[in-house]
Amino acid sequence: MTLPRIVSQSEWTEAHRAHLASEKAFMRQRDALAEARRNLPWVKVEKDYVFQTPNGPARLGDLFQGRSQLIIYHFMMAPGDPHRCPGCSFLCDHIDGANQHLRQHDVSLVVVSRAPLAEIAPFKARMGWAFDWVSSEGSDFNADYKVSFSDEQIAAGTAVYNFAPLRGSSRELPGLTVFYKDDAGDIFCTFQVRSRGGDPLIGAYHYLDLTPKGRNETGRGNLSDWVRLHDEYEGGSRQGCHCGP
Repeated sequence: MTLPRIVSQSEWTEAHRAHLASEKAFMRQRDALAEARRNLPWVKVEKDYVFQTPNGPARLGDLFQGRSQLIIYHFMMAPGDPHRCPGCSFLCDHIDGANQHLRQHDVSLVVVSRAPLAEIAPFKARMGWAFDWVSSEGSDFNADYKVSFSDEQIAAGTAVYNFAPLRGSSRELPGLTVFYKDDAGDIFCTFQVRSRGGDPLIGAYHYLDLTPKGRNETGRGNLSDWVRLHDEYEGGSRQGCHCGP
């Protein structure tokens, strides 16, 4: 790491005061982007998706749990795959703290994977997570929302991810999809993010962005440089991190 210029207190103050204008401009741009996002068109969900939950089968509408807004995080976990994605886990480490507040603001957040509950439950327990995590095994949900892909799609080059042809050969990819349910019970897809679109939900990144070394990654979004499952860091506990309520 190359140190920047070391200056007097007065010069430091002036430089930081000038930079504050850029910080405020970015904040206003972010607010404007969020407003534009809220004004995007919606599409009605016509298919009746069924998920497997610890309490039995549940439809998409049930996942709202009496609220009008639903955020689904698509966790990369295919049936029978022993790999546990550090990137998905990194984001999910931030859910339980946020959930305490989201639930008070008419928002439910549910994690969905294609893996069966028998494979999801042990890993969830190991990580110490409290959020709801359900299985979409046997439904078209992951395929329809373009986060899971067949070998045939990949071979034919017809797979689409993040509104563009899929690059690479991954059969499972992450993302978030947002839904709204009206008083009549109709459900609408309002927004989705894929790829690095989930970065703003990773609070640790925002702390790191305040520090001199930043994210300290060799490439843009290359979290594989350092991110591990939280119980695999040196000195970590296999009993998980109980961060939720």
